[in-house]
Amino acid sequence: MARRKSNSGPDGLLLVDKPKGLTSFDVVARLRRLFATRRIGHTGTLDPLATGLLAVLLGRATRLAPYITATDKTYLARFEFGASTDTYDAQGTVLNRADPADLAAISGHTIDRLLPSFRGEISQIPPAYSAIKVQGERAYARARRGDTVELAPRSVVVHRFDRLSYQAPAGDFIISCSKGTYIRSLVHDLGAGLGVGGHLADLRRTQVGQFS
Repeated sequence: MARRKSNSGPDGLLLVDKPKGLTSFDVVARLRRLFATRRIGHTGTLDPLATGLLAVLLGRATRLAPYITATDKTYLARFEFGASTDTYDAQGTVLNRADPADLAAISGHTIDRLLPSFRGEISQIPPAYSAIKVQGERAYARARRGDTVELAPRSVVVHRFDRLSYQAPAGDFIISCSKGTYIRSLVHDLGAGLGVGGHLADLRRTQVGQFS
């Protein structure tokens, strides 16, 4: 990272390993104070539950934001099957629980047979609890008030979606996908396809474009 001779702050790219519990905005706010600069921003939101790579741009490098934001991302994710939640992750309220016998019938091979239908260009409905704006307001704000939130499907590309392990009721997966893909929606839809429901238990981003 290069520091300018003036007092306007540094220019460059900072690769942050975001800890669990902080929002992406929290990370940027702390770095804004640390570097005493207003010209700073991240290039792809990570939920508070998630950890891993957050690419942050400072100073003149913020001009690169549209290009880095548009790159593909890679994640390591833990999916827990047998329960669906309103947020599609472990922090939400459980809406449905699967019959134990149905859950016991799920195997790694059962999951593998469904994964090809989630690869390539797919249509995905984002979670109601997301930062997408609906009539100028964040969808999650409406959902928290109890309003009905209906988001339009969006086209995303999943380059890789492979199971690494499965020990009922949870499995570990690696996913490489385009900008705008919601991993929470992937597990929600996969759980629905298995007939037992599912939610995101843990998420770690390991790559943003060429940066890892």
